[in-house]
Amino acid sequence: MAPITKECDYLVIGGGSGGLASARRASGQYGAKTIAVESNRLGGTCVNVGCVPKKVTWNAAAIAESLKDARAYGFSFKETAPFDWTTFKHKRDAYVKRLNGIYERNLSNDKVEYLHGRAHLLSKNEAEVVLDDGSKTIIRTKKMLLATGGHPTIPQDIPGSEMGITSDGFFDLEKQPKKVAVVGAGYIAVEMAGMFNALGSETHLFIRHENFLRNFDPMIQETITKEYERQGIHIHRNSSQSKLEKGDQDNWMKLHYKDSKGEGVLDIDCLLWAIGRSPEVEDLGLDKAGVKQNEKGQIIADDYQNTNVDNIYSLGDVSGKVELTPVAIAAGRKLSDRLFGGPQYQGSKLDYTNIPSVVFAHPEVGSIGLNEPDAREQYGDENIKVYKTNFTAMYYAMMEAEEKGPTSYKLICTGKEEKVVGLHILGIGSSEMLQGFGVAVKLGATKKDFDNCVAIHPTSAEELVTLK
Repeated sequence: MAPITKECDYLVIGGGSGGLASARRASGQYGAKTIAVESNRLGGTCVNVGCVPKKVTWNAAAIAESLKDARAYGFSFKETAPFDWTTFKHKRDAYVKRLNGIYERNLSNDKVEYLHGRAHLLSKNEAEVVLDDGSKTIIRTKKMLLATGGHPTIPQDIPGSEMGITSDGFFDLEKQPKKVAVVGAGYIAVEMAGMFNALGSETHLFIRHENFLRNFDPMIQETITKEYERQGIHIHRNSSQSKLEKGDQDNWMKLHYKDSKGEGVLDIDCLLWAIGRSPEVEDLGLDKAGVKQNEKGQIIADDYQNTNVDNIYSLGDVSGKVELTPVAIAAGRKLSDRLFGGPQYQGSKLDYTNIPSVVFAHPEVGSIGLNEPDAREQYGDENIKVYKTNFTAMYYAMMEAEEKGPTSYKLICTGKEEKVVGLHILGIGSSEMLQGFGVAVKLGATKKDFDNCVAIHPTSAEELVTLK
């Protein structure tokens, strides 16, 4: 059967957060004839195997911690059964499936034509889509957005590595592992390890250096690493893995490793690789359109999301700027404003500075702006003043000393006016707290502005406006 040919103003390849936001803005607000193509489930990484199911699981882990803490507040109860991972997993799946349906309805409401299939570029204004039934559709377009996202990386140089799972596979686990190894030191590894541990799995975290979250402020790195050890997570520092093989029991494995204490073999029933992500470009056909990539394979795009090819744009994880869902959404909408919104939007682009980010660790971590080493390098030591505090949140007032978690805050200021160029927080409630303080930093707030805000008492957040 000969391929069907379609024409449009805007072809969006990738049905994740950024692609969908751009497609809906182009069609729903500006009337551009738009086609969106996705080969997997709508919503991309965030909805299906990222932010959404992760936060639901983090909520479960937080409830487990609250149940443990409740005894210190005088509650007495018996646990009649362990956490029901399987039932929870199926309910979480059902929630995600509902979101997939909502995303598809939203495309329809905004008159975006949706094709479920795999797209391959044929030229700079033409793509072939192989649909689920094997038939092909050729799409000719005036403008094209490449927003195909990324996927977790599995090491290729470790024998048996394919026996492990990635963050994608975490959400497919039907049963809770008894003993798990998480390899990685970024936010995904830290979040997964924290959830496994809080829900009752013996958890081993393998990192290559002394601390994890090494892109964050040193205060965050040091405090969260120590806290994970206090909570009972086994941290394997300066580690490497040499082999993964079948274990003595069904569905168990043996991980051969080296760490700061020497060589060892760990019996586990789950290994999760969280060593990084790769762009989803393998069969995209970038060479046929002449689209350039960097050494990591990511599509090169400027601050306006332009690639090196006229009328081909890229954003989100596949271009690797800031791999956060709200960033992709904002960039996608700004791009559609510029492409279809008329002269008043010709300068429309996302400002990639001062983007707040949160790690749903235990406890949560929040950060916006520069960490202290970067601030000192950019502005000079003599132009930096740091305000910080470490304290015990009131939540822990009823608990014994060994049961109390840390809270650490830091403001990094520069110049005579002490403009806040970095804000870093760790402790209960940090994720919700950061959104408001993020607005202040984005607006260029100074230390005096923070001081002039009356504290809300008793809260942890008040410490940020009373720092000395």
